[in-house]
Amino acid sequence: MTRAVTMPVMQAAVHILKDEGVDVAFGCPGAAILPLYKAMEVCGGIEHLTVRHEEGATHMADGWARTNGRVGVAIATSGPGGTNLVTGLYTAFADSIPMLCITGQAVSGKLHQEAFQAVDIVSIARPVTKWAVQIKEAAQIPWVFREAFRIAREGRPGPVLIDIPLDIARQTIRYDAATDAPLPLRTAPPHPPRVEAALDLLLAARRPLVLAGGGVILAEAADELRALVEHLRVPFQVTLMGKGVIEDDHELHLGTTGIQTSQRYANASFLESDFVLAVGARFGDRHTGADLSVYRGERTFVHVDVEPTQLGKVIEPDLGIVSDARLFLAALLDAAKARGSAPDYGPWTERCRELKRTLVRREDFDAVPVKAPRVYKEINEVFGADTYFVTAIGLYQIWGGQHQKAHLPRRYQVCGQAGPLGWEVPAAIGVKKALEGMGRGGTEVVGIVGDYGFQYTVEELAVAAQYDVPFVLIMLNNEYLGLIRQASRGYGMNYQVDIHYDESGTDNVKLMEAYGCAGRRVTDPADIRTAIEWARKEAVSTSRPVLVEIMIEREANTPHGPDIDAVEEFEPLP
Repeated sequence: MTRAVTMPVMQAAVHILKDEGVDVAFGCPGAAILPLYKAMEVCGGIEHLTVRHEEGATHMADGWARTNGRVGVAIATSGPGGTNLVTGLYTAFADSIPMLCITGQAVSGKLHQEAFQAVDIVSIARPVTKWAVQIKEAAQIPWVFREAFRIAREGRPGPVLIDIPLDIARQTIRYDAATDAPLPLRTAPPHPPRVEAALDLLLAARRPLVLAGGGVILAEAADELRALVEHLRVPFQVTLMGKGVIEDDHELHLGTTGIQTSQRYANASFLESDFVLAVGARFGDRHTGADLSVYRGERTFVHVDVEPTQLGKVIEPDLGIVSDARLFLAALLDAAKARGSAPDYGPWTERCRELKRTLVRREDFDAVPVKAPRVYKEINEVFGADTYFVTAIGLYQIWGGQHQKAHLPRRYQVCGQAGPLGWEVPAAIGVKKALEGMGRGGTEVVGIVGDYGFQYTVEELAVAAQYDVPFVLIMLNNEYLGLIRQASRGYGMNYQVDIHYDESGTDNVKLMEAYGCAGRRVTDPADIRTAIEWARKEAVSTSRPVLVEIMIEREANTPHGPDIDAVEEFEPLP
């Protein structure tokens, strides 16, 4: 017998949020979304952090979801509250991050009359979401919320948006929580003949590489990847989004190929390979370079992805396979074991080791002003393997991709495709809150930021201070729009990219102090480690963010190039 009871419809929504694994939400109250806030107050069980800008809410939900694999939740009111979510939705959509954004809306009867803060957020959000929907009837809400979680998680993950008019949010419905449950997720196992065909192509190769993308991390397939490459003794690479799936120091790890966030030995080994098995990778242009004929070469490609429309989008594969990454890697390993003996890739593996040993970049700079690679040398030596890093877009992301070590899945988090400035501070808050929910609140979180992007969401420091969310920020400050300054060289100009003024530009340490946090400026590389160690202790003792601002060489360039065989080096090589 049903035990449905009459309740405010938003209380049913809150029950579903909790049942789907949501224990914290990020948002900003507004008139059109107050019924949801009332329901959260009455029902309890969901911690809420009040952000200073709705974009910050999406980036917090994003960092939260990247850390625990669940669906992050961001909440906003109508009008500009909703439109301020778009950058965060795009970021999550581009990087396949499961997220639910809930927006309030003007009452249904006023939507056609240009009412105050009434905007068609569903149409605005549709290009950057897996699903965007406006509720038309209160009785739809339980089913729409369940479907939203299913869509956000299933296949290639991504964000969804639910828009709720105020008159509907105020209604009551009959709802039975005891008989409600999450909707089942469909899996995508590989077609067995295609697994065998992929194995045929792999075993026929003389110089094979496995390429692991972010989809391997999202599918929780790190163990299966490790088992496969170690069984076959096949070298592997990762994309930027796959960084950390297996530790960088693994004997078979050949780094990241690309035109920016790459290693010299990675590009060299890729160019010498004759076969690429790409799993959960989408062949982004910073990975492939502009000339696809260079990237493609004479290599045989097998492309595995859970999203069918990814196959053939950039590279036409010799074999395409629609599959969950974990299920495919497990099936391929089983097939390889059933075949028995595999080719001896010893000469190729030794060649890859030689490239990794010799084609490196220098990091041991002692010069003043500080050279950026030295910063990453200190980071690699100071922080443990379990540290969670967040970083966004700029020269510092490129230096990080080239020099920073990653050891475990989900520990190196980067907004890889959308590249929004200011992602790190709110993302770090989300990461830290996720770790608290996992019983790992003492785990270190570090944001690596640039001086320009830092100020895009600097207001979210107030959230971290208010709710006692500690983390370390390491800033590489060149007082430039550094990445655009370097790109401007191609136009023969250095126009409107210098943000230096007065003696030392913006005092970022004082900005930290204005929000009740702490910071320290470093100008000598010999002081970097001492400052970082101070920041780690200060973050723990104050339960707030702490900044180490490192003044780096102002017009330094990162290794860059149009294609993977044409990356220009700007520093002397070891």
